[in-house]
Amino acid sequence: MNEKQCEQVSFGETIREARKKRGWSQTELGQQSGVSRPTIARVEANGDVTTATIVKIAQALGLKLELKDSG
Repeated sequence: MNEKQCEQVSFGETIREARKKRGWSQTELGQQSGVSRPTIARVEANGDVTTATIVKIAQALGLKLELKDSG
């Protein structure tokens, strides 16, 4: 996958792939992160969620969050 293709992967897709890689259901990820299953579904669908929610989910999955300057 080239860099442009990597950029096209959404945050929700990244979360879904990381969750499935661990063999977790949305409910299991919710339990691990302290977030409800409907919120996990909303994240995976690229819906609006708070930064705190994103941090909890990323930590549960062992993902590193990184901000990039788009300019």
